[in-house]
Amino acid sequence: MPDSWCQAEDITPKTSRCKGRYGAERSGGTKRNMASSRIEGFRRLSMAERRDWLQAADVLQEEDIDALTPGGGLTPELADKMVENSLGVIALPFGVATNLLVNGRDYLVPMVVEEPSVIAAASHGARIVRSAGGFCAEAEERLMIGQVQIVECPDVAAAERALLRKTTLLLQEANAARPGMLARGGGAKEISVRRIPPPGNGRASLVLHLLVDTRDAMGANTVNAMVEAIAPTVQRIAGGRVLLRILSNYTDRCLARAACEIPPEMLATGGLTGPMVRDGIIAAGQFAEMDVYRAVTHNKGVMNGIDAVLLATGNDWRAIEAAAHAHACRSGRYTAMTRWSTGTDGCLRGEIELPMPVGTVGGSIGINPTVRTALNLLEVESAGELAQICVAVGLAQNLAALRALVTEGIQRGHMALHARTVALAAGAAPQQVDALAREMAARGEIGLRRARDLLARRA
Repeated sequence: MPDSWCQAEDITPKTSRCKGRYGAERSGGTKRNMASSRIEGFRRLSMAERRDWLQAADVLQEEDIDALTPGGGLTPELADKMVENSLGVIALPFGVATNLLVNGRDYLVPMVVEEPSVIAAASHGARIVRSAGGFCAEAEERLMIGQVQIVECPDVAAAERALLRKTTLLLQEANAARPGMLARGGGAKEISVRRIPPPGNGRASLVLHLLVDTRDAMGANTVNAMVEAIAPTVQRIAGGRVLLRILSNYTDRCLARAACEIPPEMLATGGLTGPMVRDGIIAAGQFAEMDVYRAVTHNKGVMNGIDAVLLATGNDWRAIEAAAHAHACRSGRYTAMTRWSTGTDGCLRGEIELPMPVGTVGGSIGINPTVRTALNLLEVESAGELAQICVAVGLAQNLAALRALVTEGIQRGHMALHARTVALAAGAAPQQVDALAREMAARGEIGLRRARDLLARRA
């Protein structure tokens, strides 16, 4: 593999420069017997050797390894109970990103993704940030939003006032619908009411927001049950007609943030100095902030990493992806999900803030054995901690991509890894893939026709 954004030079960790902005210091920064998420030569091991390493380090147990083998994860029998008209299951590569250090704690991050280079890029970006002390991150309060739409109010202003006066009653009714959530310290916490402008010459309507702490669950079913429970009372108080009662996936009261600062000398590559690379990354980030065509691709790269973690941990990646893109246009125009600037002492500073309503319990999370393996690998203590990991991975992914773009270009590292996929598509046996990929990369001719020609010569 070429010395590119997929493979960095060895670098010595330094004290974090962004500790005071995001995230509290955390003692006991390692897990189980794992000394560090920086595993030298991990990518050069065979799959069996990687599994053995993780099991020997007490990171994974035998049942976790079993869940990663064919037939040991989601079975057709389980799949048939999870979705309608099930015909079977589809397999995707389950990998691990290394080098992630968040708030002083090491993580090996499970990622499920079919695209070559995503895991390599996340590991590489995390390795650069690790050298500067790692990511600082925080997760805000976890309040999910349920919406009750109220139409045909004879007096919108009076209905709004009446609903707010009955806040205590509505919260009590909502919590009575899910007493278990209240017992766990969560439950309905707040109510707000907004006016919705009328369409054309129509009449203005109202929407009531019920804000619910769902603890470590994403909580869609809980929120939906609560808004349906309070709907008759809302209708009576408002004097209008309740129409929709459903959660909102734009969870702007469940935000997670991550930041990093990297001394410029750690960014140097080839003939480019660290300050040159730093300034290039900042300029590329500003381009994405100002241009929607670039922003979409920029943000797709951020979500490459986040979605892969969400999929591995059994989370609703579609809901979170939708919320992330909505957050990217909260100013009225679509813009970048990350911000890059000059920080302390000329460092490159990166920041990200996204809605991250992840769960570690509930839904299908406890059903799929491979998802349980992913959570065992991470060993997170809360959904908030998982949210911090997700945004840190997104920022690492973005750093790796931007550094490649402003230096050697994205294709050199990406295509070297893509060559393996091309080799497989051409019919190469697993034991032929690496050699065939290396030959195509050396020739600078990575394509299905070339791969088939080279295979034919070896026959």
